[in-house]
Amino acid sequence: MELSTWAALFLATVLGLALFLIVFPFPGHRRRRSRPYNLPPGPKPWPIIGNMNLMGKLPHRSIHELSKRYGPLMQLRFGSLPVVIAASAETAKSILKTHDAAFSDRPRFAVGRYTAYDCSDILWSQYGAYLRQARKICAAELFSAKRLESFEHVRDEEVRVMLRDLRGAASGGRAVRLRDHLQMLTLGVISRIVLGRKYVEEEAEEAAGEGGEGASSSPPVVTPAGFRVNEVTREMVDEFFELHGVFSIGDFVPWLDWLDLQGYVGRMKKMSAMFDRFLEHVLDVHNERRRLEGERFVARDMVDVLLQLADDPGLEVPLTRDNVKAITQDLIIGATDTSANTMEWALSELLKNPKILAKATEELNRVIGLDRLATERDLPHLPYIEAVLKETMRVHPAAPMLAPHLAREDVCVDGYDILAGTTVFINVWGIGRDPVVWDVPEEFRPERFLESKIDMRGQDFELLPFGSGRRMCPGYSLALRVMALGLANLIHGFVWRLPEGVTAEELSMEETFLLAVPRKCPLEATVEPRLPAHLYMGA
Repeated sequence: MELSTWAALFLATVLGLALFLIVFPFPGHRRRRSRPYNLPPGPKPWPIIGNMNLMGKLPHRSIHELSKRYGPLMQLRFGSLPVVIAASAETAKSILKTHDAAFSDRPRFAVGRYTAYDCSDILWSQYGAYLRQARKICAAELFSAKRLESFEHVRDEEVRVMLRDLRGAASGGRAVRLRDHLQMLTLGVISRIVLGRKYVEEEAEEAAGEGGEGASSSPPVVTPAGFRVNEVTREMVDEFFELHGVFSIGDFVPWLDWLDLQGYVGRMKKMSAMFDRFLEHVLDVHNERRRLEGERFVARDMVDVLLQLADDPGLEVPLTRDNVKAITQDLIIGATDTSANTMEWALSELLKNPKILAKATEELNRVIGLDRLATERDLPHLPYIEAVLKETMRVHPAAPMLAPHLAREDVCVDGYDILAGTTVFINVWGIGRDPVVWDVPEEFRPERFLESKIDMRGQDFELLPFGSGRRMCPGYSLALRVMALGLANLIHGFVWRLPEGVTAEELSMEETFLLAVPRKCPLEATVEPRLPAHLYMGA
């Protein structure tokens, strides 16, 4: 943990000792029953802070090391809250499939209360009629095969824009920072599909000359609400992911919540106000077009669909304006940094393993040729590209511990009692490194998937990048299309090399823990176009 977090924890401990050394027991220890509870094994917790002192800067790695000692089902305590970690495919299956209903709730953490309209989005909402209805809307209205196919041209156009901009940025042999281009791709796709227009506009920079003169840029897009859309949206997304990766003391030591010792709640409120201002503008624009078009109105994007459903008196749970904003925010966030990070990790692994990059390039040459770009219709015929994507999501899952689950009732899993009110994490990062499941798990080896039927759609618990069961990511099908199409064309469109003076062995693969786990240092590489120039012309 960072120094400020430890300082806050120290203060929490001092305050706790001053308040008569209050120690919070596990829920259920004071219950009467015929036999004692058989809780999962785990390290002995400290007073007040529990086991939070064992969490390093990369909690998924810290927890993985603890699981090696205490087993695939382990109990910790974060402050006053019991926390159970599932660290094997078998225990993940027990929680996400066998006992899915019992673990389908979410804890009411500060980030859900303050950034998701009091936990009314899909990610943080409590299990019940509202969540079931929201997921049905996603399946039937927002992410149906028919609707996703209707937006195929958007994904194709945005990939072409990325290739064009990447080609321009790399002119003269300059190294490019790949993350910027990948974020513009995913934000461009999702803003057009969800919001109906490209609210995130990339500023067109002119190359600086040898003399070091500054670059000029086109004016930023300004909405009628009066703020710079291109800057605000990127800032909001970055802050959202950072705040979803923090351990807020108030979540685990509730009587300290009001102090906001780390300042996270204040940042959450500020970020939420900024996002709300943006979403209010989006809804106002959509409602105005609905009013002007009247009976001629036809839904063009996902916000249109949500607003139409909000007018439906037949819904089991009425959709309020805040509900529409909360779901819209989920749609924007869920397909941006997670997809961009996965593609960046894939290119990082390919640059670190040139033989694998050569195999992927050879497949694209053979299936597509050098006279066109890859399309979504090509993807089923590119098994090695699919294997590279699967292997990337095994080694670098976007959400290494998924979002937390909450036990709604007492459950027995593998002979151990997990009590109601326990927070449960699935360490998919650790499962991806389980030597019982994976041969030489530390090696990046896409070939392991060529003869394997393991899928990423929540039925194979050895590979769970999108989760499984009632809380599985509802937009996984869109994310897979964007990532596969983007990755295929990045490999097909360019010859990739590390910057001069950097060897494959020296390429850092360090990570940073956020909601999605990105590279600590953004990937930089030189790229050389390998297709006819007209193919790079963006839409």
